[in-house]
Amino acid sequence: MTTGFRDTSEQDRPLPPQSRRRPLLIAAGLAALAALALLGGGRVRQMLSADSAVSAARLGIATVDVAPLTRDVAGEGRVVAAQSPTLFAPGAGTVTLAVQAGDPVRRGQVLARVDSPELANRLAQERSNADALRAELARAEVEARQQAAALQSAFDVARIDQQTAQNDLARQTQAFEAGATARMQVERAQDALAKARLALDQARDLRGLKTDSLKLDVQARQSALARQQLLVADLERQVAELQVRSPVDGQVGQLFIADRSNVARDARLLSVIDLSALEVQMQVAESFARELQPGMPGEITGNGQRWAGQVSSVSPEVVNGEVAARLRFAGAQPGQLRQNQRLSVRVLLDRRDKVLGVARGSFVDEGGGGYAYVVRGGYAEKVAVKLGARSLERVEVLSGLSAGDRVVISGSDNFKGAERALVAD
Repeated sequence: MTTGFRDTSEQDRPLPPQSRRRPLLIAAGLAALAALALLGGGRVRQMLSADSAVSAARLGIATVDVAPLTRDVAGEGRVVAAQSPTLFAPGAGTVTLAVQAGDPVRRGQVLARVDSPELANRLAQERSNADALRAELARAEVEARQQAAALQSAFDVARIDQQTAQNDLARQTQAFEAGATARMQVERAQDALAKARLALDQARDLRGLKTDSLKLDVQARQSALARQQLLVADLERQVAELQVRSPVDGQVGQLFIADRSNVARDARLLSVIDLSALEVQMQVAESFARELQPGMPGEITGNGQRWAGQVSSVSPEVVNGEVAARLRFAGAQPGQLRQNQRLSVRVLLDRRDKVLGVARGSFVDEGGGGYAYVVRGGYAEKVAVKLGARSLERVEVLSGLSAGDRVVISGSDNFKGAERALVAD
């Protein structure tokens, strides 16, 4: 038996002939890279040295310059009445309205009447008390005159008695000297004169004290009557105020009650709008409100016209992050304005002529305004800056930039915080 070995013919495969084009392609690629390096080597080095590359079309670029900086606040305002008083019920009772909402009214015109029986009864009672006090005062004055007359009469009698005793003493003395009477008679006459003098002094003192007492009594009654008259006058004022009158020339605004309603004291009745003194109220962000001051100039625009204005008041209260500010017209109030009409308002906060600054953009808020990208030689370099005053259009540059620098004011988020980025054309 013959033993044979199998060959490898079944495992072998013919190899394809090696292509000669591949070395040629590699050589061509190397040649192109060499040419590119020779022609644009600087650009390639830029791309390799930058952290990232951003197209210039996606960026907003502005130039730093020295120009006026105007800081202002602009917004929409609405026309409001500088005076819009709300009238209240002066007393409890039934209210009868004499006007309707929107009616024109004049100062002093009766707008409503309040029927208050309680107040009317009090007035009648106090008037009666005043009449009684007036009668008591008259009676006290009559009694004072009568007692004053009696005191004067007693004083006159005492004075006459003194004069009589003095005359009697003179006669007894003359008779004693002539020897016609005893000394005892002279001494009795002296005692009678002393008693008369004492009686006269007492009558004089009593008249003075009693007169003062009568005066005080009359003054007390006069004071009581005066107090009562004040009370009556106050009640008469309250009754007169039951006829509610307009405090200004204007227009009835809003009615808070229905006609013939029974209301309590100090209940709201209606409001009156003074159309002769209109102001424009605007809402200002809290960040600007701290800079607003009464007297600042402003500008009001509407109805195709423009008027000069002036800040009249700033509310001390912050509501939803805003503060209400009011502007009055600097000149004559324009006509054809209506309550709650919308107008455009602008308030000038500050104006400086020569300020190093740049157009305001999103870079002011990015990173807290602590850096900016400056375009130099095709690169955008991250530079630390310090910003100052800001307006709607410009922002002041305090440090970090110079006049003529080109700053990326929008789209810098494309750099993703890179320190250096290529700005591609």
